[in-house]
Amino acid sequence: MKSIDVKLGSTGESSHQIHVGRDILDRMALVILRSRWACRYVVVSDQQVAAIHGPGVLGAMRRAGLVVDLLEIPPGESSKDVPTCLDLAKRLVRLGVDRGSCLVALGGGVVGDLTGFLASIYMRGIAYIQVPTTILAQVDSSIGGKTGVDLEEGKNLLGTFYQPRAVFVDLAFLETLPEAQIKEGLSEVVKYGLIEEPELLAELDSGLNPHGSPDPAWMEALVERCCLIKKRFVEMDERDRGVRRILNFGHTVGHALEAASGYSLSHGEGVALGMVAAARLSARLAGLPGEEVSRLEGLLGRLGLPTRIPQRIPSSGVLECMERDKKREGKGVPLVLLKRPGLPFIQDWVPGDCVRQVLEELKT
Repeated sequence: MKSIDVKLGSTGESSHQIHVGRDILDRMALVILRSRWACRYVVVSDQQVAAIHGPGVLGAMRRAGLVVDLLEIPPGESSKDVPTCLDLAKRLVRLGVDRGSCLVALGGGVVGDLTGFLASIYMRGIAYIQVPTTILAQVDSSIGGKTGVDLEEGKNLLGTFYQPRAVFVDLAFLETLPEAQIKEGLSEVVKYGLIEEPELLAELDSGLNPHGSPDPAWMEALVERCCLIKKRFVEMDERDRGVRRILNFGHTVGHALEAASGYSLSHGEGVALGMVAAARLSARLAGLPGEEVSRLEGLLGRLGLPTRIPQRIPSSGVLECMERDKKREGKGVPLVLLKRPGLPFIQDWVPGDCVRQVLEELKT
């Protein structure tokens, strides 16, 4: 098990480690035991993940002598809302969970965001740990302390910055994922290649296995590399006020597409489409070569990710969701664009007509 230090703030109070390895649950339990973050632990997971991984996680923690309970929620983005958060808070009260307790987020991005948000507000803040079970969560959403829930008006409109005590990335979890979900999670890896390390794009292409899941050693190295990229951005800009905003590449349009689709589009699909839209806007406004746009669309296609927006999603609905985006400043929402792979920048304002034209273009 490798450990990556995330160093935050002048006091280091929010600093923690990302632990990456395969079959690390027993070692995870020992780290938790020795760290003494809490006197009791509550694992929060969705029903599907809990059925597959709950016994292993609870068993490892109990073998280490930890006191642990499990709370389950329905799977899917619809659970990442205020009513689910309030219901979980009431269940914690009934369990007798106090400020000396710690939550454990076992699942993908929905569970991680929701559990982190709950931990940040329950009794004015209790500890929590991230145990991500999807590629998307392992390389992105579990790292950095962004928590939140959705409103009907848009994604993540309620949220906090609240760092976990630790992140435990167990690659063994990925062995239970459907192939489609593995490839969907690679959308975030593509993002890292476009904004920070272009050589990742070629490595992704060469590592694709059309007949099954990626090689485990290759995947472990890829996940660890992405964790290092994400932690560098978080260390430079914990509160998302400067350079960390580069990580939003593809996400502003992607989140709007998710919301406008009624979340029939998954997060990975939304990000893939958002990156294609951002690349096309970059070609129009920032001189990104057309061959780079084609290269991106080709790679996403080979990953099994969408590159065209379904006709059923109205462009007007996408633009309305963008208008309500939490990143809005003044007259518009800043968009991350590319001059070339590895050279992103933040465009403070992009004309709505230009965005609409690209959205319509992507429906053909």
